[in-house]
Amino acid sequence: MNEELGDFIEAAGLLTYDPAAITRIYAGHPQRLIRRLWQTLVPIGLFLLGVGFDWLLGLLKNPDRSRARARECAELLVDLGPAFIKAGQALSTRPDIVPPVLLEELAQLQDQLPGFESDLAMACIEEDLGAPVDDLFEELEREPISAASLGQVHRGVLKNGQRVAVKVQRPGLREQITLDLYIVRNIAAWLNSNIGLIRSDLVALIDELGKRVFEEMDYLNEAANAERFRQLHRHNPRIAVPTIHREVTSRRVLTMEWIDGVKLTNLQAVRELGIDPDDMVQVGVNCSLQQLLEHGFFHADPHPGNLLAIADGRLCYLDFGMMSEVTRESRTGLIQAVVHLVNRNFGKLSKDFVTLGFLAEDVNLEPIVPAFEQVFSQALDVGVNRMDFKAVTDDMSGVMYKFPFRVPPYYALIIRSLVTLEGIALSVDPDFKILGAAYPYFARRLMEDPDPQLRQSLKEMLFDGDAFRWTRLENLVSSAASEAQLDLNTLLDQLLDFLFSANGGLLRDQLVETTVERLDAIGWSTMQRLGRRLPKRLLPAAIADPGIASADPMLQFEPIRQLIEVLQSLPGFSPDLLMRRLPRVMNDPASRHMGVKVAQGLAERGVVRLVKVAAGVQP
Repeated sequence: MNEELGDFIEAAGLLTYDPAAITRIYAGHPQRLIRRLWQTLVPIGLFLLGVGFDWLLGLLKNPDRSRARARECAELLVDLGPAFIKAGQALSTRPDIVPPVLLEELAQLQDQLPGFESDLAMACIEEDLGAPVDDLFEELEREPISAASLGQVHRGVLKNGQRVAVKVQRPGLREQITLDLYIVRNIAAWLNSNIGLIRSDLVALIDELGKRVFEEMDYLNEAANAERFRQLHRHNPRIAVPTIHREVTSRRVLTMEWIDGVKLTNLQAVRELGIDPDDMVQVGVNCSLQQLLEHGFFHADPHPGNLLAIADGRLCYLDFGMMSEVTRESRTGLIQAVVHLVNRNFGKLSKDFVTLGFLAEDVNLEPIVPAFEQVFSQALDVGVNRMDFKAVTDDMSGVMYKFPFRVPPYYALIIRSLVTLEGIALSVDPDFKILGAAYPYFARRLMEDPDPQLRQSLKEMLFDGDAFRWTRLENLVSSAASEAQLDLNTLLDQLLDFLFSANGGLLRDQLVETTVERLDAIGWSTMQRLGRRLPKRLLPAAIADPGIASADPMLQFEPIRQLIEVLQSLPGFSPDLLMRRLPRVMNDPASRHMGVKVAQGLAERGVVRLVKVAAGVQP
């Protein structure tokens, strides 16, 4: 018994996930380990025997039977406790490991569990904060208002009268989590060694899970996440983040501002606040994309309980235990992948998956390219704005399970975040398409971001070989224009930057060529009109011949006209915005070089035309 108590105390002192330390604790003192193994391996073994029996009899070929077994697996994980629930949630984002039918059931795993005794919660508060509850709070409700796998929340009032939510960790949680992680990690090691079909490193997956669960169990870490998130979004008037009260916060107790609000999925309550649920969903989508593509620090668990609509029209984020970061290189890579997807360049898209870490550099991409084409082509036919994200991710799950994909941890959390967000949005609007809602934001980033790699991506988006596609520019700008936070001045500056950059050389050449052609046509037409006023005997036959078809002198400069039409479609556009940039255009070396090339082109055409006229040949 003393050895077991020693294990308990030693595990309670682990502040970070350390597989070696956990192994040292339980491998040398097996009493508690054996009891927990009996509690876990027996039900797991019975379940696996049942699945094996179904497989031998061919019963799993029946979709209803395989669905029932997948649901039974998810329910078993809930019964086994917090670590197994978290493991199931982690596997729900890994289509490279889990078959699609099980993936869907695991994605619905919730970690809502019954609360624990109030006396234990009060004792935890007093032990961690070093003072009686009555000295810390003016009022603290003993019964929790909600409970999850890691802790429960009590409503209270501070001594200064501020209303707060107090989250208290489950007693003995760290000890139970470390023991279960030790068991799950050893199961993963056995599966990796004995089941050849498993390509991914399950031990690495469990280690990543352990690291994240330990971060979630440290409420000081969650407090720091909340403060960082609040700071990053301080300029967004539509986002709210509760204030953290550090003086009554510890590793196992988190005290934050109480926020009165309603879940986004409670449509009637949202409307009663005078708020349009569709507008609130769009705020959430834009904020998620800003987290992902600008800040690289995103909320990985935006389920309905963590997103509240509040009366002043803001969207409030709660629970910052599960956050993740994406490097700038990965954020740029994601945008480049979207460009290649939109352009149907599946060869480059497969290389993007290598860059992003989904595929090893030595993987043969040749069979993967047609698989991508099969998955995405039909979805792209309906347009990006109407693409079904859930259907595409389901199809991609099959591809990832078939080929040697390895889903990076950050991307697994991105998928979890976006799928959860789309689920919330679909409860508000059954026709909601997250890619359609996201594309305006993506277009604005692509147009505005000065990152050199994104400048190259913009070029790839706008050019088809050497030909500039004005319709693509128009679609991109139109999409960006629908984004509420569009900065028109920045967008115009970026357009000019692109025009006068090395990447804009093809566009400048096309503008020069078109300008020379149109000016030459206008000049020739003018010469013909003037010539017809002179006596016919004085004119060369090539000018005097009335049968010569002359170019319309009113021909417009098509690229310039198209560009102006695109700009005029932008909200808030005025000619003054262009006039203010005229000095810059005139003084830019590339602009002067374009002028020289126009003059040279006109001179060359003029000489050729004069020679032909003198020879009596139609120019």
